[in-house]
Amino acid sequence: MNERNSENSVNGRSPVNGSPRIGVYVCHCGGNISDVVDVERVVQAVAGLPGVVVAKRHMFMCSDPGQQLIIEDIRDQQLDRVVVGACSPSLHEFTFRRTLSRSGLNPYLYEHANLREQVSWCSKSDPPGATDKAIRLVRAAVAKARLLRPLEPIRLDARSHVLVIGGGISGLRAARDLSRAGLSVTLIERSPFLGGRMAQLDRVYPSADDARQLLRRMVEEVTADPRITVHTQAEVMASSGCVGDFQIRVRRHPRGVSGNVTPQQLQAAIDACPIGADSEFDHGLVRRKAIYPPVPDAYPPTAAIDWQICTRCGQCVEAVGGDLITLDAEPEEITLYVGATVVATGFDLYQPRTGEYGYGESAGIITLPQLIRLLDKAGPTGGRLARNGRPVKNVCLIHCVGSRQVSGIHEPGPDGKINEYCSRVCCTASLQAAAEIRERFPETNVFEFYQDIRTYGRGHEEIYEDACRRGVTFLRYRADEPPVVGAAEDGAASPLMVRVKDTLTFGEEVEVPADLVVLAVGMVPRDITQLVETFKLPCSADGFLQEVHPKLRPVESAVEGVFLAGTCQAPMDITESCAAASAAAAKAAALLGQGQIELDPFVAHVNPDLCQGDGECLEECKFKRAIAPIETRVDGKLVTVAKVNAVLCGGCGMCAAACPHGAIQVEGWRLDQFEAMVDAIAAEY
Repeated sequence: MNERNSENSVNGRSPVNGSPRIGVYVCHCGGNISDVVDVERVVQAVAGLPGVVVAKRHMFMCSDPGQQLIIEDIRDQQLDRVVVGACSPSLHEFTFRRTLSRSGLNPYLYEHANLREQVSWCSKSDPPGATDKAIRLVRAAVAKARLLRPLEPIRLDARSHVLVIGGGISGLRAARDLSRAGLSVTLIERSPFLGGRMAQLDRVYPSADDARQLLRRMVEEVTADPRITVHTQAEVMASSGCVGDFQIRVRRHPRGVSGNVTPQQLQAAIDACPIGADSEFDHGLVRRKAIYPPVPDAYPPTAAIDWQICTRCGQCVEAVGGDLITLDAEPEEITLYVGATVVATGFDLYQPRTGEYGYGESAGIITLPQLIRLLDKAGPTGGRLARNGRPVKNVCLIHCVGSRQVSGIHEPGPDGKINEYCSRVCCTASLQAAAEIRERFPETNVFEFYQDIRTYGRGHEEIYEDACRRGVTFLRYRADEPPVVGAAEDGAASPLMVRVKDTLTFGEEVEVPADLVVLAVGMVPRDITQLVETFKLPCSADGFLQEVHPKLRPVESAVEGVFLAGTCQAPMDITESCAAASAAAAKAAALLGQGQIELDPFVAHVNPDLCQGDGECLEECKFKRAIAPIETRVDGKLVTVAKVNAVLCGGCGMCAAACPHGAIQVEGWRLDQFEAMVDAIAAEY
């Protein structure tokens, strides 16, 4: 686009007779609008407004025929402004701007009226009132359209470097795909090792492939790629700048252990360490020391020190001698200059409260992730299924622990909320574990207690059918009557008893003896409060990171240049997480691939002739360095006025509201446009 200073010049076209020629289009939205709003009446009411030369309706304005209708009218009727009354502008404002561009019209000579969310969906009980409201909103859009002027997008150079936060399978996949697109990548992981949750798995469903072998191949690709730099034990501390040119401050913690330490020396250091903690890798089934070895197939393959519990007593150093272990190293900070960021921070597992289904009151009550580690031949028991030295004859798996919770039935968490969502992967994971137990330990009875079986993915239903064929017994419970786990009577063959009203047998109360009770815990959002505050990321009501739109922009955050990958935004399985990571990488690559970024021009603009340098706008601005005072000469005098950095401005308009002199306004939403809209809404018709 070529910049135009004249308000009446539109991509080389001047309005006929010096006044705007406006086309108005009202969408039925497939009945979403027209089932409540009298669309024909809206069209008739605005057809006679000053400047309106075309007023039409269409079943789906966003469809190709609907867009083509606008293009033809722009060319045939010499339209220089377009108004569309349809669904939310967050869905299709960009669609219609692009339509204007294809017709040769400046895309910012477009105004959108929301007739679905703001009218029909909230006024179904009052169609006449909804129609009146729709007319007034479209009239307001027309009034603003008369005052629109062509704008130019803000263009800035973009760095071809992306930061990926998180070294699980999503972060690894995103980093690999970004590198393949020709971009430089820095991947940071907060823990000492790459791999995330996938490293804790033995097999993946539905293929039953070796999880660590798949992960190993991905890690090898990433770590061998010269375009990718990996930092473990690293975290984001601060961020500044904007899309295309972020400055990210990262803190890297020392590993504390040299890669030259031998296995014998490492074991001597571990034996000497007096501090212990539950092993996160084995979900607390075993203990580890403050200095601990790498997990199987880990990268880097070097031991690490847990600085949160290490007392720096020096006993590990004394055990090995030399400088193989360093306890006095300090964290270092580096600054990364990147064009975009992919957040792939993963999820946490729901932690049952003490007493919830008996959890914490008996060693025979564990979680599904703990069961998966027990079944792993590389796990803490070598794959043997035993608890407290006793053979396991009866296993009971309880679904939906920490998911699909019901208010008044389940106790809220520390944040006062319950987890109403489905974690999606638990059913299939439980069924896979049940089938594996029956396959490897055919003498063990397996019982599944469930609300609903949700094996939603491709090939997942076969896992359910396999469990059925292998003799897994299913009992269905209601959400308001969950199973009750308690101790069995003295002398019973199994130490635990699970009682449930089975809806499959019309509410018959069933008692099932259990040697092992497994709670299929769901996914919960990881606590990344600092990261959320640093990047100003929005979160959903469930606490996961929020995308702009689940269908149209599923991996984009509301922060320009920050993309979401994997389970940081919702429960997903590995396949879905990898797909989301690839999508985020593709979006970032498309954004930075041209070397230049275009941003909407809806930013504040200062009239230096009116600015008195009072500073109210600086006090109200929420965007760092978006407005700054500068000194300039006016009539030979040195005066201070405000200057807006268009790249950093968020276009919120707080500065315009604060300025007592009307010296600062937001392009695309000027005060005269607001006044015209208010007048149009209030006017009789």
